Amino acid sequence: MALLPPVPKPIGVFPQFIAQQPETIVLKEHVLSLTGDSFSIKLANGTPILQVEGKVMSISGRKKVCDMAGNHLFNIAKEHFHIHTTFAVEDPQGKKLMEVKSSFALLGSKATATFTSSQTGQEESLQMKGNWFDSAADITDNNQGGLVVARIDRKLLSGKDIFFGQQTYAVQIAPGVDMALIAAMCICMDEKNNEK
Repeated sequence: MALLPPVPKPIGVFPQFIAQQPETIVLKEHVLSLTGDSFSIKLANGTPILQVEGKVMSISGRKKVCDMAGNHLFNIAKEHFHIHTTFAVEDPQGKKLMEVKSSFALLGSKATATFTSSQTGQEESLQMKGNWFDSAADITDNNQGGLVVARIDRKLLSGKDIFFGQQTYAVQIAPGVDMALIAAMCICMDEKNNEK
């Protein structure tokens, strides 16, 4: 599979997580987690980059995301009273950094993430489209004419990663794209699909 080319200008909210070269991150749900859904997010080489903790008995399915030094980066929570499933990605003080809204797609799934880029100060819009159940989807930049900035593909994984029924996703990320932001989008889609 060809590597994704660098994006023309950096895309993201967390400058420290902007990919410097083509990267693949792996999101692996812990099956026997006592804290709700917890994920560890690692680079393909096994280096951990983010830790995600689910909150037990939370109506909004709130998740807390930290870097490996334990710094609280953001929370992900389901927003209620929307026609389409909507998640908010908020900083530790509760300020909304990004909104991920799913929309109806005839085949597969579709979601749009909107946020203000920390790099340019511009409003950005990324769209995730694909067959999430086969775990293949493209994330494209609506501001760049549909340029693919990340690609979710379970085929990049070995059999043992898929065997135990854990939700494990490999996500290719283009240079210049925020890995934490893409991980947040993937967690939102996983949460939406777990509701079914």
